[in-house]
Amino acid sequence: MHIQYALTTERSVALIEKENKLVFVVSEKASKHEVKEEVEKAYQEKVASVRTLNDLKGRKKAIVKFARKGAASDVAAKLKLI
Repeated sequence: MHIQYALTTERSVALIEKENKLVFVVSEKASKHEVKEEVEKAYQEKVASVRTLNDLKGRKKAIVKFARKGAASDVAAKLKLI
């Protein structure tokens, strides 16, 4: 499993509401395609795109944009993020 946990910073919560995106911390070896498949399988929501980046703390983050409007809020509610 490549997804470790969902990030709950002030900025990542703002992305949920404004841009229909969720931020996950993923394993270093995770590819965008693997993250997309894992999110779609785990949360039964279609993913529009995945962007990855390495932060200054040495974590790899995946910013997942969902295809359906409001899907990020629904997934965040399931994860008890908001």
